[in-house]
Amino acid sequence: MNRRTFLRISGAVPVAGLAGGPPGDEWERLRRKLAGPLFRPGDPGYPEAKQGYFTMYDHRMPAAVVGATRVEDVQAAVAFAARHDLPIAARSGGHSYPGYSTVDAGIVVDLSRFSGVAVRPDGRAVIGAGALLGPIATTLAAAGRVLPAGSCDTVGIAGLALGGGVGVLDRKYGLTCDHLEAARIVTADARVRTVSAAAEPDLFWALRGGGGGNFGIVTGFTFATVPIADVATFDLHFPVGTQAALFAAWQEWQPAMPDELWSGMGLGDDHANLGGTFLGPESRMNELLDDLIRRVGTPPAEQRRRVTDHLSAMGSFDDRDSRPGAVVNRAAYVGTSRMLTRPAEDPAAVVDVLIRDPGVDTIIDSGGGAIARVGVRETPFPHRKALASFQFLHGAEPADGGEAEARRSLALVRDGLGPEFGTTGYVNYLDPEMPDWPVAYYGVNLPRLRAVARRYDPRGIFAFPQGLSAPHSTVHKGSS
Repeated sequence: MNRRTFLRISGAVPVAGLAGGPPGDEWERLRRKLAGPLFRPGDPGYPEAKQGYFTMYDHRMPAAVVGATRVEDVQAAVAFAARHDLPIAARSGGHSYPGYSTVDAGIVVDLSRFSGVAVRPDGRAVIGAGALLGPIATTLAAAGRVLPAGSCDTVGIAGLALGGGVGVLDRKYGLTCDHLEAARIVTADARVRTVSAAAEPDLFWALRGGGGGNFGIVTGFTFATVPIADVATFDLHFPVGTQAALFAAWQEWQPAMPDELWSGMGLGDDHANLGGTFLGPESRMNELLDDLIRRVGTPPAEQRRRVTDHLSAMGSFDDRDSRPGAVVNRAAYVGTSRMLTRPAEDPAAVVDVLIRDPGVDTIIDSGGGAIARVGVRETPFPHRKALASFQFLHGAEPADGGEAEARRSLALVRDGLGPEFGTTGYVNYLDPEMPDWPVAYYGVNLPRLRAVARRYDPRGIFAFPQGLSAPHSTVHKGSS
């Protein structure tokens, strides 16, 4: 137990961090070691440098933001934080639902300058930890390749891959973490390690789904990619009132589909939508969709089916403006999750919970296929056999009641579902109020993950409220 942990437990200092902190000359010494900028409160650019994606956490005040441009900058920041018992958080895309990448009174290591994407002749991709999914997809497409990943352009590759990485191609090709072949990471001792299945395999295993921020700060990845191909896409909008019928039909239909078909469902009190992709002929996709429509018993009120290139297909699932130079709008909403482990015995009862609160939106991503053919213990991602992931979202603007009210609404949905959902959740949709979160996020892999964290971070340098490197109730620190 270090000094900061003791003071936190004893109540001598607030959660925001130690009063005072390192003297100014120490910060100047750190500044001189960095190739990139150091932003401190009062410096020009600090208000912008400390921002993550979510506006609810703008009140948080990091002691410094390190704009890392080289791995030595990350090493210097980690060594400084360890020496002064400061919280430290890595930030790539900044989409941490609880805002863990904007840490009070500590150091934010901004990895946005690690944004390079290079495609080797053999199809492998070397990607910086600060790269976003939109530019990654564009660069890979130019080389005729694709990395199975999410479809939101502004999400960072680091957080996505380190937590597993679900997306529209994963039933065919597996999760993003299944394509990770090597990673460069700065651990708590400020050492740079390049890990793979052959080099420090336990740490490499932990990075393939063990959650961002738990074991160090990753600065770069090497991924295997797959050849790009045209994609058939569909978007079906069913009439209001058919939510239960759609879900009931879908949970029997989707598991029987070929790996080439992925679907995502949106359910709310005023909508019942199903979209997805098919890696095959449009005519075959239409046959499969017509089978679902017959099961629902009600034709879609609106539908679109077409063949398009991969990038256009990804754009159809992302409502953000991804054009070069477009302004990325920040947002205020919160989320949580559950995993559907088997078909719901009473689909109508499940849907009743989902649509009871008009402020809650449910996004359902299908599982199965290649995801399920990886062993539960082969990577830390424990939900290999799940039929689907359920993500629940609620606005957190003042007009929505703010963050606290949004989380209360989400808790009623999260905890109101049946035994088919159990103690489960997806670590990339972190919920600070998730009951029994270590088991929900990591399942049978929790003991091994904690052992890896103890080995590489024995002092809890990277501890945070839902982290693995120290007791979660003792230290408030950040994650990527």
